[in-house]
Amino acid sequence: MSFLTNPADAEFWIMIALVVFAGVLWRAKVPSLAMKTLDDAAAKVQAQLDEAVRLREEAQALLAQIQVQRADTDRAAAELLKNAQADADRLRAEAAIKLEEDIKRRGLMAERKIALAEAQAAGEVKAAAADMAAQAAEAVLSARIAGATSDPLIDTGLSRLATRFS
Repeated sequence: MSFLTNPADAEFWIMIALVVFAGVLWRAKVPSLAMKTLDDAAAKVQAQLDEAVRLREEAQALLAQIQVQRADTDRAAAELLKNAQADADRLRAEAAIKLEEDIKRRGLMAERKIALAEAQAAGEVKAAAADMAAQAAEAVLSARIAGATSDPLIDTGLSRLATRFS
């Protein structure tokens, strides 16, 4: 440590300059200014940390609220899906019943049309048969009348009438 006590050494003067510089800095209140600056910076960091904690708490509360809403939405969606499935089943059953009723109704209508067509055909056949019978009877009567001048049945009937009235 001889360099601290020997004024001929450069280290002595460097140390004196450092001590004087430290004194000037201390006298100019640089350490308190540095402490104040560090305290201000620490206060800003603490405020930012407090804000971050507050924001995190808000985010957690919002997340919890969203999770509750999602659960409610999931329940509502499940209920809607269940109701839609029930409605679809009900509509399917109703459609099957209506289809069966339509098939029955159309079958009955077809049977009625067939019966009506049969009745019309039978009526036409009867009418044709009656026409043919009338034409045949007319032909037979025409042939009898043309062939005979008098009909023995008519003559017998007239003679009986005459005896009765007399």
